[in-house]
Amino acid sequence: MEPLPTPCPARLVPDATGAGSFDAAYRQARSRHAVFVAIESQGERWTVKADTLTAGPGHTVDDVVADAARDAVLRLVAAGEVRSDAHAGPVYYVLHGVDSEDRAREIAALHAALHGDPGPLTRVAPEAP
Repeated sequence: MEPLPTPCPARLVPDATGAGSFDAAYRQARSRHAVFVAIESQGERWTVKADTLTAGPGHTVDDVVADAARDAVLRLVAAGEVRSDAHAGPVYYVLHGVDSEDRAREIAALHAALHGDPGPLTRVAPEAP
């Protein structure tokens, strides 16, 4: 698997569904000192996973960006797009219950936020009118 660009376009977010796929994608991110991001099918729903530990101790997410990511996840929960048991950082993120693979890939814009740019995630989880 090629290294993911930052931010990772939705079409390139790895699908970690299946035996060993998650472990392989996680190991690869860790070996490249990169933020991990992947989607995974869980029955009829999808899960988005991200983890900054794979990037190593030199990678930090500042408080402003971490707060923006957490707030975006809370908006997705409030909108019913992810389940209320979502884990919203600050180190790892797990968002269960996404309706489709395409939407999971959009929500994986979390990857850009974990690299300091919350804009893409804010666009997929906009403020309520």
